[in-house]
Amino acid sequence: MPDERPHPYDALLLLSFGGPEGPKDVVPFLENVTRGRGIPRERLEEVGQHYFLFDGVSPINAQNRELLAALRDDFAEHGVDLPVYWGNRNWGPYLTDTLREMVQDGRRRILTLVTSAYASYSGCRQYRENLAEALATVEAEGLPLPRVDKLRHYFNHPGFVEPMTEGVLTALAQLPAAARDGARLAFTTHSIPTASADTSGPAEGHGDGGAYVAEHLDVARLIADAVRESTGTDRPWELVYQSRSGAPHIPWLEPDICDHLEAVHADGAPAVVMVPIGFVSDHMEVLYDLDTEALAKARELDLPVVRSATVGTDPRFVAGLRELVLERAATERGEAPQRCALGALGPSHDVCPVGCCPARAPRPAAAGADSPYR
Repeated sequence: MPDERPHPYDALLLLSFGGPEGPKDVVPFLENVTRGRGIPRERLEEVGQHYFLFDGVSPINAQNRELLAALRDDFAEHGVDLPVYWGNRNWGPYLTDTLREMVQDGRRRILTLVTSAYASYSGCRQYRENLAEALATVEAEGLPLPRVDKLRHYFNHPGFVEPMTEGVLTALAQLPAAARDGARLAFTTHSIPTASADTSGPAEGHGDGGAYVAEHLDVARLIADAVRESTGTDRPWELVYQSRSGAPHIPWLEPDICDHLEAVHADGAPAVVMVPIGFVSDHMEVLYDLDTEALAKARELDLPVVRSATVGTDPRFVAGLRELVLERAATERGEAPQRCALGALGPSHDVCPVGCCPARAPRPAAAGADSPYR
């Protein structure tokens, strides 16, 4: 009988990016995202056009509400007595407000689940910096200071990999039969500056692409191998990138998905399945950059292209998150639980070490070996 005790944790915090929920929210949201970078309002209004195509509403908040409900239902079904809260970095419910609520509710040992599966500054360290800022605010207000930890990266947990693999098989079935066996797989994730990629993960692993690229390649290989075993066809695949937002003179990870579609079309590929392994749900960067922009490029090329599903609230993903919560709780109790992971990289660290995904400018970060709040 598995141990379903979440002790010593008394709450789980679902921490996400946040997004606008109406046209009036778009520019203020983008101002939150880009604060301190000196980006003019006119440029933010230009970027905001992506959101206005969807009535100014990002789907991410609705998706987080669904994940919140799914986690609560799964915990209740399996007897895991752990309340789940939700806070965002850039839009309501704001992280600081949620953390204050948790403290006022008497929560003192908080485990954080970030809706980013991989190591990087923007996908991990920056969230830890936001946690430190929120803790500093709570402390300044004279409230009791909770202990806050963060779940390990879950990119290679079966609960993430298996639904992604099934999504590829479903997408392949949607292609024209004549093109199916020759279809290529384009595993896509968020592009980040190469300098950030090179310093992602623990310091001893820094180098070309760092942990960010290595983790994505490992997952892509896992899924490609599983698809080959299921279909009997060995398909070419590549890791590609999307959603670049930086200045043109700064190197970012490439190739871009649209450039990749042009290249494989020129190479004679009969079809492509886009596999969004870098995302846990169909938020704006999936709906616009893939379902709108990349599919428009595919139509221009007359290239059959389909996009496979993200994990969303797939029961296997939600169950995997529960398993990770219980695994971490057991570790904190001094036990040695099984740490489930697929692929070559093994389970990630529980506590981010010093030098892991360093900040562009030194800032305190919670839930790591260098945290001032441990």
